[in-house]
Amino acid sequence: MTQHYDILYLGSGHGTFDGAIPLAQRGVHVGVIEAGLIGGTCPNRGCNAKIALDAPVALQRQLAALNPVLTGQTQLHWGANLAHKDAVIQPLPDMIGGLLTASGVDLIHGRGRLTDAHTVTVAGTAYTADKIVVATGLHAHRLAIPGQEWLHDSTDFLALPTLPAHLTIIGGGYIALEFATIANAAGSDVTLLLHGDQALRDFYQPFVRQVLDDLTARGVTVVTNTAVTAVTQTATGYQLTTSTGTPVTTDWVLDATGRVPNTADLGLDEVGVAYTPAGITVNDHLQTSVPSIYAAGDVIDKSQPRLTPMAIFESTYLMHLFAGDTTAAIDYPAIPTVVFTSPRIAQVGVTVAAAEQHPDQYTLVKNHIPDDWYRQVGQETSGDNVLIFDQAHHLVGATEVSAQAADVINTLLPAIVFQYGPAELERLVPLFPTIGASALGEL
Repeated sequence: MTQHYDILYLGSGHGTFDGAIPLAQRGVHVGVIEAGLIGGTCPNRGCNAKIALDAPVALQRQLAALNPVLTGQTQLHWGANLAHKDAVIQPLPDMIGGLLTASGVDLIHGRGRLTDAHTVTVAGTAYTADKIVVATGLHAHRLAIPGQEWLHDSTDFLALPTLPAHLTIIGGGYIALEFATIANAAGSDVTLLLHGDQALRDFYQPFVRQVLDDLTARGVTVVTNTAVTAVTQTATGYQLTTSTGTPVTTDWVLDATGRVPNTADLGLDEVGVAYTPAGITVNDHLQTSVPSIYAAGDVIDKSQPRLTPMAIFESTYLMHLFAGDTTAAIDYPAIPTVVFTSPRIAQVGVTVAAAEQHPDQYTLVKNHIPDDWYRQVGQETSGDNVLIFDQAHHLVGATEVSAQAADVINTLLPAIVFQYGPAELERLVPLFPTIGASALGEL
């Protein structure tokens, strides 16, 4: 017999479970189809795993900054760090799966494929639903070059039993710079190959330059305007052929050239769901070209950043839509984003570039981090931020490069989302002394 659901999800990541659990708790009959680990990319082989590996790096940087108040050398042991990461991460699929089943969600293990507007087939068994949500996320892009079989992705890096003596990273995005930071701190000789002359192109470039300068000072080789055209295995490792004619010899290659929506072999063409190379096309209710089929998370073709909190926001929106709490279109708030390098670089709201194009609408206030007495406690010797205000002195954007950039942007986020003016800001009495008080003091 065909099992019928009110809502059926394809994928079990944040685009699914943050909405599926409360829906099921409200009596909605929910099914979740997953071919891999419950929880999807972020908990298992993405943000959570990455930050577990990065935590000792950030601590090592903090201890070094406090010299000579604190003296002595620290060494990051890759094997122990990897084991710690696994101890933190490996229980998560069972934990998330337990939350789903305890709420009443049916977990269906296998690869699902749409066969009509209300049906998904898994290993020959058909499951039907009033509404279907495609939340299949992204997978790593792979350069289409000779020798591509020698390239590795972020999942491979997060499971490396032994860190290579020399590691080459192709790319200039989040993954490339974060993994370059981690590998360098753990003792690997890192080469970072950028296709153009910029990294992190959506961020304020003077701040990105500070991150790259820090990596360079720590021994990372940053090569710009270089494309890899082939990879060849040698007796001792690999040789990368480049567009500049200068080969790169290395022990291991990370292809961090982006991520691609998981739209292949889902039955989208057969059912009539419209999509582009950038993902599934949706309207302002996250509804696809087939009215009974929706999409959430990174698989959507959208202008908003593909981030875990965004998938949570979309999944929660669909929960309210399906439960009848709202009929309104999705209303995206200001979305913060951070790159977990050392120093961190984070931003939210109106960008510096946009503000500079409209000087009649915005005022920019620049602060040098070491000038703040609270940053001097931790002996922060570098870092800057830019605060962007509208003409009524509402904070509408912020970006920072510093060891504590993520916490600063999180502190400022409510002021941007809820459009606090001077009167509202005066009523915020933060804990003192804290980084939050320091950040609010700049307003």
